[in-house]
Formats: sequence, C-alpha cells, structure tokens
Amino acid sequence: MSLIVDASDASTPLDMTIEMQMMQVRAPAKINLSLKILGRRADGFHEIETLIVPVSLCDEIKIDKHPTNKGIEFACNDASVPKGDDNLVVRAAKTFFERTKLKGGVSIRLKKMIPHGAGLGGGSSDAASILLALNKLFETKLPREALAKMGEAIGSDVPFFVFQSSAICKGRGELVTPVKLHEELSILLLKPEFGVSAAWAYQRWQDSQEVPGVRYKPQEFAGQTFLNDLERSVFDKFVFLAQMKTWLLEQPEVGAALMSGSGSTVFAVLREAADANRVAERAKAELDPELWVCVCETSGGSTAPRTMPTIQP
Repeated sequence: MSLIVDASDASTPLDMTIEMQMMQVRAPAKINLSLKILGRRADGFHEIETLIVPVSLCDEIKIDKHPTNKGIEFACNDASVPKGDDNLVVRAAKTFFERTKLKGGVSIRLKKMIPHGAGLGGGSSDAASILLALNKLFETKLPREALAKMGEAIGSDVPFFVFQSSAICKGRGELVTPVKLHEELSILLLKPEFGVSAAWAYQRWQDSQEVPGVRYKPQEFAGQTFLNDLERSVFDKFVFLAQMKTWLLEQPEVGAALMSGSGSTVFAVLREAADANRVAERAKAELDPELWVCVCETSGGSTAPRTMPTIQP
C-alpha cells in the first residue's frame, strides 16, 4: 500500500492497521516571525526565543519500506546536497532505526524545492518528515515528544517541524510550544545566490555592528511583532541583505520585512490584495535579476495551503 501525505497534515491516524510499503510526504519550509537571542550558553549554543511558522513551500520526499533490507538508500535531485551522514535525512533515518532497534531498511528519494543556506529550515524539515514517516511506515506509534527528542541531536529546528504547527521555540530551539497565528499571511521570499552559515551568524552576534540607515527595531503588522536579532550580525557582512530588507519596506504592498533565521532569505509580509508576483518582478528588476523568489503563504502546519507556492528561479 502507498500513502501520499502532506507533511503539514496531522490528520492521518497513527494507529492505521493496514501495512504500508511506501509514503510520499511534503516537508514545509519555515520562516521566523521573531527571533530574540537571550545570551550564550555554557554548551556553546545560544539561548533563544523565536516564533516560527511553516509556509506552503515544500520539499517532496518518497520513502519505500524494505523490511528485509537493513540499509538506507538515499538519492536527491540536487547534486549539491550531501549524500552520506552529513545529510540530515540520512542521519534522521539512522537515528530512528538505532533508537527503535528495528532491523528494516528504506529507500529515500528527496526532491529539493527549498534552497539550502537560506534560513528556511529545509534540511531540518526533511529530517523531521522522515522521523514522522518512518514512525507510520513501521507502526512504532511513538508520540511526537519522543520523535522530537530524537530530532534534538539532529538539528535545533527538527523538534519544531515534528510538531507540525506554528510554535514558540525556546532553549536552543528544542523547547517547542505550539501556537495558532491570528491569521494566515501572504509571504514573498527573496534569496540571493549566496547562503549564510547559521553557526557563523550566531558566533558574530555579540560583537556585530548595525548598518546605518537599516531598520532593526520591531515592526508591528497583522497582529504580529517582527524582529530578528541575527540581522545585525549578518547585515554587517552581507550588506546586500540589508538593502533587500530596506527595499521591501519601501514597497507599498509590504506590511513588514525581515530576514528569516540566519538568512540569506529575506521575506516580506504582504498587505491584503497585494499582487505578490508584481513585487517579485520589481525585486528582480531593481535588486538582482538572479534572485530566487517564491510567493507562498503561512500554513499553520495543520492544514494544506490554500494556494500552491510560485517559484521564480
């Protein structure tokens, strides 16, 4: 039996009795509506408080169950994605089999739609989707809390994606409290050709300087407060990202603009009835014709998106 599942759809029952052999899942990207850094911890990580929401941009993953094969086969349409233990999908599958002591194996095929080095959580979402899918395929019936605990060692954002909901995350990101947004938001994502390392951005946070003329203060729009403490460290080196944010805030269709996570994606929250595609076209014309742009929306994690994302490579 095969099953096609939206990774943002938590309605599929965990106690299915029909044995499944294959699943196809969609792993959503995320944006940080707010990210506050509270200080550096003794373990080298930073204490944070962040509001994260899934968006309708998704990677696509197909998982085939091999009960007699103990190996993990992995393939991806993006040649730049690591294939071994450096890949979070492979690490998630290995962690699942080690913790559950199951002897089976899987074949995993990943179709990347979420760019990496973007601050959109693509790798972490893929890993969380693998944990959720294997939990169903092998009928282990582990609660989300157990899967989130597995995910902590894989990546700080993995527990967030396990809960399939907008959430406030604390600690280094592993303490997840699901929340509901006041309303779903129309989003425009802009990413230049370069990426930004999250570890590098956090290391620079304490000693970074503000770029003159850039708005860092909290923005209030659509019942939300938009703020990212990592903008200071990233904008200090990657000034073009600061220029992108400033440009977006000057557009009449834009209610708020912010860097997502550690970048390099900057997103705009659009006003009601705004033509997102026209803003995207202007961005490419006035900022950089090579910009990757995506028109999408927040999904809350619990339901399928109202519209599918539009990507302009």
